[in-house]
Amino acid sequence: MILAGFLGCGNMGGALAAAAAKQVGGERILTADHNPEKLERLRRDWGTVPVSAAQLAARSPMLFLGVKPQGLQKTAEELRDVLAARQDRFVLVTMAAGVPLAAVSELLGGCPVIRIMPNTPASVGAGAIPYCCGPGVTQQDEADFRRLLGGAGLLLPMPEAKIDAACALSGCGPAFVCMFLEALADGGVFCGLTRQEAELLAVQTLAGTAKLAAETGTDPAALRSAVCSPGGSTIAGVRALEQRALRGAVMDAVAAAWQRTLELKAGS
Repeated sequence: MILAGFLGCGNMGGALAAAAAKQVGGERILTADHNPEKLERLRRDWGTVPVSAAQLAARSPMLFLGVKPQGLQKTAEELRDVLAARQDRFVLVTMAAGVPLAAVSELLGGCPVIRIMPNTPASVGAGAIPYCCGPGVTQQDEADFRRLLGGAGLLLPMPEAKIDAACALSGCGPAFVCMFLEALADGGVFCGLTRQEAELLAVQTLAGTAKLAAETGTDPAALRSAVCSPGGSTIAGVRALEQRALRGAVMDAVAAAWQRTLELKAGS
């Protein structure tokens, strides 16, 4: 029995299709994309079933649209008649940034819609995926959705009014984290480590600290304080970061991403 279809299998759509296939079996997942190489890779690696966009739209109980905001109108025009002809119930899942639930539902005939904002770590099962459910989405629909994407990472329900802020933090955040990761490794190279040594230590330090925070639930400030011995090396480094306003810069980065998201939404 087919459980879901993924229309648009680029980096994010393909990652979510792979996560779903890992959870429920690739034979239950339909995929469609204009690039046959992407479909073949998913079929080979995860056993998914490549079909045409029309076939996917006609058969998927839960239809994931891996379509950018600017391509949503065209996709809606291509699928509207196929979806309107369906006699069974289905749910759409959209990841088009800045496009509200109501707008997606209206474009595609008034069907129930779930809106998600995944990030790139979903490709390795460590994503952060805030989501919100529109009118008509039942508790069973939400449970099915969570089952499908359970292997992609954290699934966090929230009101739609918070989705843009969540996107600025977790959606844009990997870029900010990579900048810090790169700088951390550069610091190690400056101090005499090889590039390989510095990058391995930087990655493990970042991943390990994040895991420590997640598994213990300890406030980040307390974790930082636990490393800072009086008069020691760590507090000297913390002082240097404070002098250069690291925390203010990071807060400004998230706020700038959020403001830009709002501007793009207003102009769409």
